[in-house]
Amino acid sequence: MSTIRKIVALALGHNTDMEQTAARLQAAAIPLSDAPCRGCADPCDVGHEEYPRLDIDMETEMLGSVKPYARQIVISTGKSDWVRDVTDAKGTLAAYVDELSSSGHAPKDKDSKKPKDKPASPSEGNGTNVPGVYDSTNLAKNKRVTILNGSHRTVSDDHDKETVLVFPDYKVVTDVDRSRTGAEQLWTHAVSPSVGLHAVPSGSTNVKSWIIPYSCVVLLCSHKRRDKRCGIAAPKLEHALTLALEREGWEVHTQLDLPSLHGPPLENLPGSEDEKHAAVLERLKAVHAAHAEHKRALVLFCSHVGGHKYAGNMIINTPRGVAVWYGRVSTHEVEAIVKETIIGGKILPPLLRGGLNLSFPGHQSLNDW
Repeated sequence: MSTIRKIVALALGHNTDMEQTAARLQAAAIPLSDAPCRGCADPCDVGHEEYPRLDIDMETEMLGSVKPYARQIVISTGKSDWVRDVTDAKGTLAAYVDELSSSGHAPKDKDSKKPKDKPASPSEGNGTNVPGVYDSTNLAKNKRVTILNGSHRTVSDDHDKETVLVFPDYKVVTDVDRSRTGAEQLWTHAVSPSVGLHAVPSGSTNVKSWIIPYSCVVLLCSHKRRDKRCGIAAPKLEHALTLALEREGWEVHTQLDLPSLHGPPLENLPGSEDEKHAAVLERLKAVHAAHAEHKRALVLFCSHVGGHKYAGNMIINTPRGVAVWYGRVSTHEVEAIVKETIIGGKILPPLLRGGLNLSFPGHQSLNDW
């Protein structure tokens, strides 16, 4: 199979030269690491948990395999596996939101206020068109919302209501009804392209939102019913991530902490719109790894993100609005990911599928604030 993929990659003109890829990323002002992805010998001599024999595509070009998107939502289910297409499961929030986003008749947000003084985006003005790498500077142009189910349980007081993570905004939205009405409230409150990045949410609905109280959120595709490779890889990666982060002094959670323990909801922020917007940015800064006194990571399983042939698939989200999509991740690469990307804020080119807000001109790290 690998020989066939090599022939296909050559026929399609895929770039498999990592030096060329690194040069392209560097020209796009994407902070890079030149550290090796694998920190152990091959075969491994330090006891990393191995995958069984899996047919992973190691030949075709992986950069550019992320489809364009503006926002990504992760819906609470408390599960690590789901029906093949989560948006086809009738009566679920995923289905209701998908119906709204794909119908062309999504409700208009009458109340959400875009920030007057938008913070600088890491990818503002890059204009480099790296395949698979997108930015959040024009939500009206790039309207696609990706809908995932997550392994986190709801933290809403009413357990029949969902808890939704929204990226790149880095918000957790609670008390979302599992209904068409709940999907409409979520959409107008936090997901619609009319809601600016870091916008101050209105208090006109029943849903409440907070900044996610973690320095990073790592999503691991575990969707076994979609593809067994992801279902096998994800638990091993979660274990390896936990050990590697804890060795660096981080606290690792696999369930979402109650956001209400970390202050009032964003809807209750006092002051003028400018003051509220400044408060939102301060909360983001407070949980960011470069500033947080106590660094915590949330590691969750999620449904299909595309590219299961590149298992293990990992998405690293940060309070800056950065989303790093890695593929072909095994337990052998986890230590480098933790040290170079999560802590160091630099991209490992051989693992990169794409991402959001990766270009950061004038900076050596995506963790710079």
